[in-house]
Amino acid sequence: MKSDVQDKLAIRELIENWAVWRDAGDWERFATVWHDDGVMMATWFQGSYEEFIKANQDGYKRGVRIYHFLGGSSIDIKGKRAIAQTKMSISQRAEVEGVECDVICIGRFYDFLEKRKGKWGLVWRRLTYEKDRIDPVDPTQRPKLDPKLLARFPIGYRHLAYLQTKVGYKVKEDMPGLDGPETDALYALGAGWLKGKKIGW
Repeated sequence: MKSDVQDKLAIRELIENWAVWRDAGDWERFATVWHDDGVMMATWFQGSYEEFIKANQDGYKRGVRIYHFLGGSSIDIKGKRAIAQTKMSISQRAEVEGVECDVICIGRFYDFLEKRKGKWGLVWRRLTYEKDRIDPVDPTQRPKLDPKLLARFPIGYRHLAYLQTKVGYKVKEDMPGLDGPETDALYALGAGWLKGKKIGW
């Protein structure tokens, strides 16, 4: 029991460090939360954690601003493997159709973790996107959104995807949401991970 609690505390600290160090641009320390084969999969990016760092650095230079806020975690551990689900929100500000806007999206980090040489690290970060909204920074202005572009994306992150598309990213259109086949498939991968199965991405 004591070991399990210590492992959960270490995993939660890792998750919190991910958010703080990523948003602060502390890339040297951010790299330490990943294992060498770590992979990140989000709406706007899918690839290795090294590529993720580079994409964030490049985006920041172009004015991209994305921030995260964390809620509670549920962590399942089986031997040296774990699945952690953490409630979170993503906040991004950018100009949309000529109007400066904020998008807030809530969902969960869905993390595949492994303990190697006594250290927990991220092997694969997935997300579920559950609900989002877009708000003009100046409430007297209103962006006129293209309904066809908005409808391309799942309801859980369609406004976030709209904004990210407008700032130049190619957004993945089949990310898991609150429920549905993509979410069921993610849960199945998580269950397989805890049973020791290999996970391909």
